[in-house]
Amino acid sequence: MTTGTTAVEVDGLRVVRGGRVVLDDRSLRLAAGRVTGLLGPSGSGKSTLLRSVVGVQIVERGTVRVLGLDAGSPSLRDRVAYATQAASVYDDLGVVENLRYFAAILGAPQGDVERVLAEVGLGGEADRVVARLSGGQRSRVSLAVALLGAPEVLVLDEPTVGLDPVLRADLWGLFRRLADEGRTLLVSSHVMDEATRCHELVLMRDGAVLAQETPEALLERTGARDTEDAFLTLVRGAGEPR
Repeated sequence: MTTGTTAVEVDGLRVVRGGRVVLDDRSLRLAAGRVTGLLGPSGSGKSTLLRSVVGVQIVERGTVRVLGLDAGSPSLRDRVAYATQAASVYDDLGVVENLRYFAAILGAPQGDVERVLAEVGLGGEADRVVARLSGGQRSRVSLAVALLGAPEVLVLDEPTVGLDPVLRADLWGLFRRLADEGRTLLVSSHVMDEATRCHELVLMRDGAVLAQETPEALLERTGARDTEDAFLTLVRGAGEPR
């Protein structure tokens, strides 16, 4: 997909979970070839929105289209990758065994396993059983699975949680390189300082979208020193929620 075109379209999305309205009449447009950061505190609806984009969330009303197709369409299975907060890998298999298994399912090209191992910094742990890895390492195995093949859209739920600052910086560098290649990334985080690494931000609180704009435009509009201050400014009503 050409950079600048729309990769994800959300219109009038309403989601109710456990009798509680999580998202109500939410609409978004995400451009292709960009890293969009979905930021907000826990419980703001970020994961529900991501699940809706992937097509695994039951929605009460509204539409979600990805790459011009309804979210969850069978033809999107090898075009959209999803890494959840909980590592979606087999604990009783080794790192490489997991990756080879998922690569076979996806029909990923030869050499992909070694490539993604290097990209997530797990080359030295290739033969270890996943159950013996730390939480951050297990999350990276799940991220490596999402990177297999050539997905056009990557939906990543808190991919850097629990990682040290150096590894976090390396992964954000990888995300930007993937966007430079024309991939579209939607990355959730509750760490506001990661906002500066994104092309565009979607700030959420209690299911509401407070802002969708570039980090630079957000700071200019709110007059804040950083993204955290900008978020607080919007919450307190100094900015105009959208």
